[in-house]
Amino acid sequence: MPKSVFLDDLQVGQQWHGGPIEMTEADIIRFAGEYDPQPMHIDAAAAASGRFGGIIASGWHVAAVVMRDFVETAPFGDTPLLGLQIDDLQWRLAVRPGDTLHITREIVAIARSKSKPDRGVLTMRMTVTNQDNAVVMAFTNLMQMPARPNAG
Repeated sequence: MPKSVFLDDLQVGQQWHGGPIEMTEADIIRFAGEYDPQPMHIDAAAAASGRFGGIIASGWHVAAVVMRDFVETAPFGDTPLLGLQIDDLQWRLAVRPGDTLHITREIVAIARSKSKPDRGVLTMRMTVTNQDNAVVMAFTNLMQMPARPNAG
């Protein structure tokens, strides 16, 4: 079983990396067909004549694969986390079939709860880049995380 990591084990500035995630046209169309069926995501002919000049991934698809990568890489081991909030979600650049995504997760703040000292809030900045190191998506994520048992 993976090692548990607690709020007390972390420091502002710590980073983890995720990916690579290959974005295929079939996956982009499949996801969008179910969750975001706009022509730029599902119809090659319509997308080709649109402002992006071809199929692009739904931003929600990009967010979903980033979440899956977080779960699969388990940077905090088996520690249970609870997502509280997403701030400043930005889709900066279209993600296209053939793009390879990489994720940098950086702790930007750690705050222990005053009213519930057995937990706290971890703030992380997620930055997603493509194979050219261009930022395609970024957001700040607030997560509730347990403190180490019996830690002051």
